[in-house]
Amino acid sequence: MAATPQVIAAGKTDVGRKRTHNEDNFALVNEEHLFLVADGMGGHSSGEVASGMAIETMSEFFKATSADPDATWPYKMDKTRGYEENRLVTGIKLANRRIYEASQRENRLHGMGTTIVSLLCVQNQCLIGHVGDSRVYRLRGEVLEQLTEDHSLLNDYIKMKSMSQEEIENFPHKNVIVRALGMKESVKVDALLDMPQPGDTYILCSDGLAGPISDEEIRALALEHQNLEAAAGAMIERANENGGPDNITVVLCRWLGTS
Repeated sequence: MAATPQVIAAGKTDVGRKRTHNEDNFALVNEEHLFLVADGMGGHSSGEVASGMAIETMSEFFKATSADPDATWPYKMDKTRGYEENRLVTGIKLANRRIYEASQRENRLHGMGTTIVSLLCVQNQCLIGHVGDSRVYRLRGEVLEQLTEDHSLLNDYIKMKSMSQEEIENFPHKNVIVRALGMKESVKVDALLDMPQPGDTYILCSDGLAGPISDEEIRALALEHQNLEAAAGAMIERANENGGPDNITVVLCRWLGTS
C-alpha cells in the first residue's frame, strides 16, 4: 500500500501598506496535499482575476483527476517526468491557457497575468512547480534554503554577470518578471523534486514577503514560531513593518512523515 503524506499547513494573505486591493491568492487543498500561492498582475483588478483563476483551475484539475485517474488531460504526458510531476505541470499549463484565453476575450482583462508556486506532497516526496518570482523555501533544522529560482530580469542579470550586493539592491527593474501565467498561449513550467525529512517546513510566498523580508528574517521567524499560523502572521507583520510595499502572502507546510 502506498505511503500517505502526513502534512499540516497554514496560510495568510494581506493587502500590505501601499496597495488598495489584494491581487494575491492562495489555497490549501488539504485532501490533495496541494498548496498554492499566486501573485497577480494587471490593472483594474485583473491581476486578482488571474491569480484567482490560477488557484481555481489547479484545485479543480487536481480534484477531477483524483476522482477519475483515467480522465483525459488537456496536454500529453511528458515521458521524462513521473505521473504526479506531469499532473502538477499540466495543471499549471491549463491555468495558463485559461488566463491567456480570458485576457484575449475581454478587453478589461487584457494583459493580466500571475505567478504561481505549488507544492504537492505525494507518498514520501514533495514536488514543486512554479512560474514567476514567487518562491518556495525549505527550513530543515536551522537551515533555510530557497528551492525555486526567480523568473525575473534581476535574476537573469545576476546569472549573466557578477553583481555586487549594492548593484542588486539598486537594480532599477526589480519587479520585472520574465515568465508568468497568461502572458502567452503556452508557458514553460519549472518543476523539481524534494525528498522531505520529518519536521521540514516549506514556505511558499509572494514577492511581497520575500522582497521586504530578508532570508535571515524568514528563517528566524519560522524558528521562533513553531505554530504555523503564528509564523505566517509574524512574517506578514514583519513585511508590513518593513514598509509593506506590495500584497503579502505566505503558506507554510510542515512535513510530519508518512503513514
